Amino acid sequence: MVFEVVVPDVEELAAGTARELVVENALRKARAVVGERVLGADTCVSLGARVYGKPGNEGQARAFLEELSGVEHEVWSAIALIEAGVERTTARRTRVRLRALDRPLIDWYLGSGEWRGRAGGYAIQGRGAALVEGIDGDYSNVVGLPIPDLLAFAPDLFGVR
Repeated sequence: MVFEVVVPDVEELAAGTARELVVENALRKARAVVGERVLGADTCVSLGARVYGKPGNEGQARAFLEELSGVEHEVWSAIALIEAGVERTTARRTRVRLRALDRPLIDWYLGSGEWRGRAGGYAIQGRGAALVEGIDGDYSNVVGLPIPDLLAFAPDLFGVR
């Protein structure tokens, strides 16, 4: 099976609950691409009513990490699968707790550049793992693609019939 990654040019929703945002943005991304089977995905971080998307610059990434330091927050990811004109969506939440981040650790992480394009300003699958104290829920969801949900929608992608 051949896959093509397409980064659609869509305006992402920025207001609403974390769940609403990721579902709508995943749908917008999927709808913007033409194909037999199109998968859209989106991820955000939330702390209470505040939703964190991708930081626009290093200063904003620092502010995100300082606000998330030492506290439990939620990572929401959604997938939207469009196949034969049928749209299906699902969203999943994982709780993440960052360790108390001191300035040298934040400086080290920001210096890596890994924060760019990452919801909440960190990537658990990379150097950002050093920032995480623990998770409650699905790790793949925090990475940004909830594999259990994708498996439920399209088991054939995994060789399951």
